[in-house]
Amino acid sequence: MSLPVAELQNDYATRVVPALKEKRGYKNVHQVPRLVKVVVNTSVASSADVKAALEIAKDELETITGQKPVETIAKKAISNFKLRAGQPIGAKVTLRGRFMYEFLERLIKTALPRIRDFRGVSAKAFDGNGNYTLGVSDQSIFPEIELDKIKKNIGFDITIVTSATSNEEARALLTELGMPFVGRNAAKKAAATTETAAA
Repeated sequence: MSLPVAELQNDYATRVVPALKEKRGYKNVHQVPRLVKVVVNTSVASSADVKAALEIAKDELETITGQKPVETIAKKAISNFKLRAGQPIGAKVTLRGRFMYEFLERLIKTALPRIRDFRGVSAKAFDGNGNYTLGVSDQSIFPEIELDKIKKNIGFDITIVTSATSNEEARALLTELGMPFVGRNAAKKAAATTETAAA
């Protein structure tokens, strides 16, 4: 029995693809950029007790993503942090398909707006190959996390991998999907104010 399609996944197929074809002149749907995967990862290498911090990080990542994380390993020894090569120092989750879309929808519509004084995410965090990385300072913005049970603030990176071949293409895709880049909401408000004044 197949799982139902996520709302954002359906929105991509029915609205985003036609919109991008029209705006960017793509001749067929195979040219339209798409989401490939989302990777959520964290490092606890600087923690005083790496082993304990790693278990907390893994629990929090699983709660947020709904998927069991895998441990990431130190590639080389770091004497300042008393780390040895091969030691687990972090965790990551790779999301695809329906789970990827569900996570992104919760991130965009629920988690990011919970950030204090939130004014949008940076539009400069693209890597030149169609991928975008967003840093989150702690896990409390996700409603799945019970604030009174937080043992340690865990910061993590969210990397959105797309099939886009340029920053411009990737930004157009994420913008259509609702990613609140800095200035996007301000532009909408300005347009709305202008329309109101004209009326």
